[in-house]
Amino acid sequence: MKTASDQLKILSIDIGGSHIKATILNHKGELLKNYEKVITPTPASPENVIKSIKTLVKDFPEFDKVSVGFPGYVKNGVIKTAPNLGTALWKDYDFAKNLGTSLGKEARVVNDADMQGLGVVNGKGLEMVITLGTGFGTALLLDGKLLPHLEFSHQPFSKSKSYDKYIGEAALEKEGVKKWNTRMKKVFGVLKTVFNYDYLYIGGGNSDKLTFKLDKNMKIVSNADGIKGGSRLWTQDEAPIEKPILTQ
Repeated sequence: MKTASDQLKILSIDIGGSHIKATILNHKGELLKNYEKVITPTPASPENVIKSIKTLVKDFPEFDKVSVGFPGYVKNGVIKTAPNLGTALWKDYDFAKNLGTSLGKEARVVNDADMQGLGVVNGKGLEMVITLGTGFGTALLLDGKLLPHLEFSHQPFSKSKSYDKYIGEAALEKEGVKKWNTRMKKVFGVLKTVFNYDYLYIGGGNSDKLTFKLDKNMKIVSNADGIKGGSRLWTQDEAPIEKPILTQ
């Protein structure tokens, strides 16, 4: 039996520190067009980001809803922190409301790791998603449902460094790939002990810098897979996630 969401066409947007990417999805999370991108503006104020999004999608096919993955803490579509874009510019900004008004369609905004998580998980047990990029993003899902977002990246990992500072882009560039991988082994050990996850998915632009063998319940996923989570923001309450069983 078909539901109203079966006909949905969803504009799915991923906002990053360097680029803004977007595509159109159907209700199953399948791409209806290749995703395209523009450079994240400087300064990355809400007004400039919305302007860039409008430029990016002006020639896109028609869509019904908007989903956004945002690099910071988001509560009910309102931005609370934006460490890589400028928290002072974004704090308490109702991005969902203002972007929806600008595009003329209802919009939902979540943390970028949360949206990637919706796109890649199997929907069975406790699954964790991390993103290795400008900073360190995390998401937790239980049986395919998002759990409350934790800004785990701000948690101290060493005496003077948060996870963001310890394994983020700046640390990778400063310390080099070999030492960064040593740090990542330590981080994975902590995540395994603290969260006792059933499966861990690793995304973000620096995931391909990992050089050591991963556990059987760990998998590197692509940003393209993650952007598909945009459809789940609108359909996750109507049907279970249909995913193949992952194998290594």
